[in-house]
Amino acid sequence: MKLIKAIIKPYKLNDVKEALSSKDLARMTIYEVKGFGRQKGHKEIYRGSEYQVDFIPKLAVEIVVTDDQAETAMEAIRQAAHTDSIGDGKIFVIDVEQAMRIRTGETGADAL
Repeated sequence: MKLIKAIIKPYKLNDVKEALSSKDLARMTIYEVKGFGRQKGHKEIYRGSEYQVDFIPKLAVEIVVTDDQAETAMEAIRQAAHTDSIGDGKIFVIDVEQAMRIRTGETGADAL
């Protein structure tokens, strides 16, 4: 199994959700994060003063899939989150050793 963690722009969440749903991968965890990559933040003007915003608001989307679904999920996220501009985000893939559904006790891919 694989944990796919994608850092995306907040306004792309619905597109990513729909893309994953269309691939029958409609289970995910979402949380708000802040950070920066190569862009190193951006400048904003507030009440006539310019200041540097170092940490850009983003969303982290996590989904656990079987090994054979990983490429499909990654490509669906990439296409849905793509804007062709700096700060589109990143996708990370991490091995998952085990999973268990709390309610039933199912393990492995059956728990997904």
